[in-house]
Amino acid sequence: MPDIGGCARHSIIAAAARGDAGQVAVLDPAARFSLRLGSAEAAARQSVAACRIDLPINSCVVNGERLAARLGPDEWLLTAPESDGVGLGRQIAAELAGSFFSLVDIGHRNVGFRVGGAHARDILNGGCPLDLDDARFPAGSATRTVFGKAEIVLIRAGAAPSYQVECWRSFAPYVHGLLQEVAREFDAIAPARPR
Repeated sequence: MPDIGGCARHSIIAAAARGDAGQVAVLDPAARFSLRLGSAEAAARQSVAACRIDLPINSCVVNGERLAARLGPDEWLLTAPESDGVGLGRQIAAELAGSFFSLVDIGHRNVGFRVGGAHARDILNGGCPLDLDDARFPAGSATRTVFGKAEIVLIRAGAAPSYQVECWRSFAPYVHGLLQEVAREFDAIAPARPR
């Protein structure tokens, strides 16, 4: 079996855009895996490699620096720091040995963005049709949707007004540009930052 997660990853978005203190920031490269596993097997196991998988569909949970998002009856997005990629992939494969599953390293394919602040929901609704009200998309939610014309995975792991947007790297310049364009509308409203 080829080495899982052994590639160096570089963001398609300029390094200057990462870690932006504004409302939209590019996330550093991370280990990302798509796990496909039967729902009965997932319920029996409850977790794999310290990632909880016995979750309701369209929900997520964070355990330390690892995130597990259940996107369908048999599909999970698992993320971790990039340095954990090889170990996480091997650990999942070892724990699921003998089971019928698919584990694909998608860290090279996906790019992540953080949208946060008082207007995070408004920024996302500039291109996403979902109702992001706390009652409809509470903390612990994750789902596939669209942003503009691009398919994304939208994750709200915690209670803070902060969302993680995952998209394919080929759509990243478009998604990032649209997020920034919508965020500019709220820059004039946001309180001035001390210099």
